[in-house]
Amino acid sequence: MHYNCLIVDDEEELAKMTAEYFRMFEISTEYVTGTKACYDFLEKNTVDLMLLDINLGDGSGFDICKKVREKYNLPILFISARQSDDDVLVALSTGGDDYIKKPCSLAVLLAKVKINLKRAEQLKNLTEDRAGKKDGDFCLDEPTMSVILKGNVISLKAKEFALLKCLYERRNTIVAKDTLFEEVWKDTFYSDATLNVHIRKLREKLEENPNEPRLIKTVWGTGYMLEV
Repeated sequence: MHYNCLIVDDEEELAKMTAEYFRMFEISTEYVTGTKACYDFLEKNTVDLMLLDINLGDGSGFDICKKVREKYNLPILFISARQSDDDVLVALSTGGDDYIKKPCSLAVLLAKVKINLKRAEQLKNLTEDRAGKKDGDFCLDEPTMSVILKGNVISLKAKEFALLKCLYERRNTIVAKDTLFEEVWKDTFYSDATLNVHIRKLREKLEENPNEPRLIKTVWGTGYMLEV
């Protein structure tokens, strides 16, 4: 069967209540309470989006996210009572699209789910529209925060898209690091490490060989250049 949303949370009463609330708004939803149940469910059903807790009785939401990312392309929203920045960073680095801290109102949660479902549908339609485009195509699609490269639609996270957009608007010219910090992060006090991590993520998604980039070039001591 096909569902809009799968909730993975070991707080069964909360998961059940959330699923029932979503169904009231025509978001077909099911829930499971553990890691094994999640994998079993995905083997038998398809889903458009996952709501994923971190602390599960038989495993970790981080591990689920990594494994799901290997096989499926769908929005994964972490929802957890864990509040530290480290947890947020791990959730996003393992492939999560958003991190929602408990407690969170059902209305806010529903709004986030609807936004991500809409974006996923837009990406699907964009992929179908762009199928068969000639090699060499490179363009950005702002409504879905994606890039079309050689006929393939590649979904990006918000900061990744903002960074690529900044480079694309100045393509084939050197963009200084300070310019990227000001336009993408609205601040010049971020460390080079922050920028380097996002550049690496972009290269992993866009380059045939991220270790030998042909699109996003490093200009040592200055910044970066997008060659298209």
